[in-house]
Amino acid sequence: MYLRKRFLFQKMIKALIVSFAVGGAAALASPAQAEGFYLNPEYNAGWSGSDFTAGVLDLGVGYESGAFFAQIGPSVLMGDGVDAETGFSGKAGLSGAVSDSVGMYGEVSFAKYEDVDAGYGLKVGAKYSF
Repeated sequence: MYLRKRFLFQKMIKALIVSFAVGGAAALASPAQAEGFYLNPEYNAGWSGSDFTAGVLDLGVGYESGAFFAQIGPSVLMGDGVDAETGFSGKAGLSGAVSDSVGMYGEVSFAKYEDVDAGYGLKVGAKYSF
């Protein structure tokens, strides 16, 4: 178990370094044209009760302009007790003000790994500011 966790950690670090190197090189190559681009490393984990089920490390490179954003990048799925799966994930969304105190947002997403069916997501919501 220790060797598997150590291997997964090394794999995650390599993916993180490569993503930041590619994104950073693109941003530094032409800072004036890199406006709106961003890097978004994100880790999500899930539990059922107190039992860990899985974690996902997404290393997104994205673009944002006004109310629109889109990002894509490598993703590592780490289920409890199974080997890690490497794949890709992405998302795109919109947000905007409905009034001075109410905003709405929406997001669609996907993730695809080698030995796992593609997954899709939809998020829609509103935010009320006091």
